Amino acid sequence: MNFIEKYLAKAAGLKSVAVGQDIRCKVDLVAAHDVTGPMAIQQFEHIGVDHVFDPKKVVMVIDHIFPAATVQARAMHWILKDFAQQYGITLYDKGQGVIHQVIAENHRLQPGQILVGADSHTCTAGAYGVIAIPIGSTELAAAMATGTIDIEVPEVVEVYMTGELQTHICGKDIVLSLIQKFGVDGLTDKAVIFNGPGLTALSLDDRMTICNMGIEMGAMIACFGQETAATGVAQTIALPLEQIVALTACPYSPANVRPVAEVSGVEVTQVVVGSCTNGRLSDMEKVVRILKQYKVHPAVTLLVIPASKTILAVMERAGWCKILRDAGAVITNPGCGPCFGAHQGLGTERDVILSTTNRNFPGRMGHRSAQVYLASPATAVETAVCGKITVPGTLSLEGGA
Repeated sequence: MNFIEKYLAKAAGLKSVAVGQDIRCKVDLVAAHDVTGPMAIQQFEHIGVDHVFDPKKVVMVIDHIFPAATVQARAMHWILKDFAQQYGITLYDKGQGVIHQVIAENHRLQPGQILVGADSHTCTAGAYGVIAIPIGSTELAAAMATGTIDIEVPEVVEVYMTGELQTHICGKDIVLSLIQKFGVDGLTDKAVIFNGPGLTALSLDDRMTICNMGIEMGAMIACFGQETAATGVAQTIALPLEQIVALTACPYSPANVRPVAEVSGVEVTQVVVGSCTNGRLSDMEKVVRILKQYKVHPAVTLLVIPASKTILAVMERAGWCKILRDAGAVITNPGCGPCFGAHQGLGTERDVILSTTNRNFPGRMGHRSAQVYLASPATAVETAVCGKITVPGTLSLEGGA
């Protein structure tokens, strides 16, 4: 068995499992947010139980539409607030951050533990070895009541990384290269393991970005492993990191990936840096590094969205917020921002947006005709300065690149 199968077997109380086998696993954490949580709560009430399986292991986060953009959104906040008070679970409210970052900071599970979340990007936690499984609201209701989840053991594909990244290349470019290879459904209902000596060069932030977008390839589980090759996997894909260049997903699919150099020069009206994919401290540092010396192009709106209140606090203490504002950027409260398409920076049919978020399907960030490109923070900040899609490393910095 590979390590994902070993972890699943342990959670199911079995000695071994096989691909396609139906198992019932104990879960270590259950999570939802202000869009999926209310539906899960409604289903939970239909079950008719009077308690959650463990209040310390159920978490709700208000992050998708905060501050509330509509009366309906605010009503959904109240559903979570009332449920948290009634059942004694943990609720993160008032702009504490995106669910996946908040969990990483406050509920860090150990490798092999099971996290289930009513959000497709729950797989982010695979960056630190957690078996993180996105589920629907009905399944989440059952998990809150029983502390278990029924799953079918997935086929596992290994991505074996070697070499080192070039300058200005980061986790976002890695995962875009994989989505280009697998497409949006190439790993549907499968799990993916990231192994190989190339892992040593990847920070936790990069790993979280890569696992975050595992679902964009269809993977139900995305998890980082070790430097050696795995056994018991269905397929191994070699990924030489040194061959990866700056990439962007062009409208209207995360799999419509091209080198940034091929689309450089496309004028943009808005740039977004942040959300659960690239709102961490190292992402912010890449933006600040450039904006210490350059200003945002007058025709561009640059939105900076820290992934959590903790990250924003570090930025404030370091003086980064002043640097960003003085350069012309707009810093929003921690959360999902415009990624979900509900508020805080949506586009019209006239807008061309370059974003570090995870999806660019028609209508994802506003009008169906708004053009959204996905790219790394390094690409995003230089694009914001130049007013057009720009290969990272184009702008010179005092003291060297």
